[in-house]
Amino acid sequence: MTAIGRDRPGIVAAISGALLELEGNIEDSQMSILRGHFAVVLLVKLPDSLGAGELDRRLGRVRENLDLEAIAVNAVDDLDVAATRPSHVITVYGADHPGIVNAVSTALAGRAVNITGLETRLAGPPESPLYVMIIEAALGEVPEEELRGELREVAENAGVEVAVRELEAEAL
Repeated sequence: MTAIGRDRPGIVAAISGALLELEGNIEDSQMSILRGHFAVVLLVKLPDSLGAGELDRRLGRVRENLDLEAIAVNAVDDLDVAATRPSHVITVYGADHPGIVNAVSTALAGRAVNITGLETRLAGPPESPLYVMIIEAALGEVPEEELRGELREVAENAGVEVAVRELEAEAL
């Protein structure tokens, strides 16, 4: 399930309350505020007996009551597959310009590094914003030093600073 709308208090309570009334269990979620808009992605286990019509009606009321822009529900298969765990954090800092996410993510994809989480934001004064990107990634079989070298080249070409560090187990 995904939902997006102008941020306001009570969105999580309304969505989770509607799902609870339908005997749904939120098993995994990611929620964030992006420039004044709330976005949520939920993996929800619902009773087999629940009809799609009832789910649509109940979530439709939540969307209307909170004036959300959209709520979408899609069936997802293979929820028993183990999730990829991040092993490293990659941070990127630099002057904001188009192409930073693409340059870094293309380099990671080229090495089969799995991005498990990615967050970006602009920081600092509006006249000279600092672009900040934080990536959680699973390096898999890629040696950390090799990846560091490749990302140094990306950083030089993109005019940003890139750092790679191992994610400590306690942070998970």
